[in-house]
Amino acid sequence: MVEGGPGDPGPVPSGAPAPSELDHDALDGYVQRLFAREDDHLRRVRLRADEAGMPTIQLPPATARALQLLVRAAGARRVVEVGTLAGYSAIWIARALPENGELVTIEIDPDHAAVAQRSLEDAGVDARVDVRLGDAAAILGGLGPEGSFDVVFLDADKERYTVYLEEAARLLRRGGLLLADNAFWSGRVLDPDSNEIAARLNHFNEVVSSDPRFDATILPVGDGLMVAVRR
Repeated sequence: MVEGGPGDPGPVPSGAPAPSELDHDALDGYVQRLFAREDDHLRRVRLRADEAGMPTIQLPPATARALQLLVRAAGARRVVEVGTLAGYSAIWIARALPENGELVTIEIDPDHAAVAQRSLEDAGVDARVDVRLGDAAAILGGLGPEGSFDVVFLDADKERYTVYLEEAARLLRRGGLLLADNAFWSGRVLDPDSNEIAARLNHFNEVVSSDPRFDATILPVGDGLMVAVRR
């Protein structure tokens, strides 16, 4: 954990209302209505995932929109995603890429990968997306060369984020982005001893915060989106 230096007054108040005074669901709905409206393709992904009995852990639209804008702002041409699920976030990412761009998205469950492939084809972005089936650590290790990716997005196997960090650092170019969802883990990172995954994510957050290869912070959108720039 990063500690303040001598004379550091400690945490500075945000100036925002106390969390209990904020209706986060209403605010997420406000952002979605103005900036992150879903089209029929995206709505069908959610329906397809429900019909397949998949877990309801797709990115919320506001987080997906933030992800998309970060990919576009980075001028990304090559992106790797860990955790495809039904292909919802992959569609948002693929739409931010140029026609010759490439998203490599990794999924360990073959049924989920099949649903995702159908979703990508339905949205018309499958030509830019390579769905890889298998263990993410092994697949990441086989990607390259060094510095050949613009963005790495982590959204699966929270307990292995620190493992993926090393491969991300290798794959990202200077100025590239490491993005990781669920950095807050529903606020449980504030009490990491209460939950094993919270402890792992808190450790990941602390590691990235002090890693000389990255400049990083967590954006308070959705469940917390870590953004780290490769130095």
